[in-house]
Amino acid sequence: QVQLVESGGGLVQAGGSLRLSCAASGSFISINTMRWYRQPPGKQREWVAGIGSYGITSYADSVKGRFTISRDNAKNTVYLQMNTLKPEDTAVYYCNADLNVSGSNKGQYWGQGTQVTVSS
Repeated sequence: QVQLVESGGGLVQAGGSLRLSCAASGSFISINTMRWYRQPPGKQREWVAGIGSYGITSYADSVKGRFTISRDNAKNTVYLQMNTLKPEDTAVYYCNADLNVSGSNKGQYWGQGTQVTVSS
């Protein structure tokens, strides 16, 4: 059973910072791409950032220059450092990862989400 567990969400004032973490646990061989998505209230889920197994990163235009994605492969963990937060960053943030579960068996997994609220 594979699990992705996020942590680090909370309430912060505009201009502040938060750091999200997402740890993968359970039975798997390796982790490929890891991503962060978010779902603002009343809107669809949107991709925020991604990082490949060798550390290549990509970002949505809306967060470029403010958010930084990183990973610690030894801890099976991905991070999202969020700086200069804006009220429009308010959303439930979800971790997503592509895992090699066994042999040729691969799967994509989601965390349960963590709430980030930015007050103006």
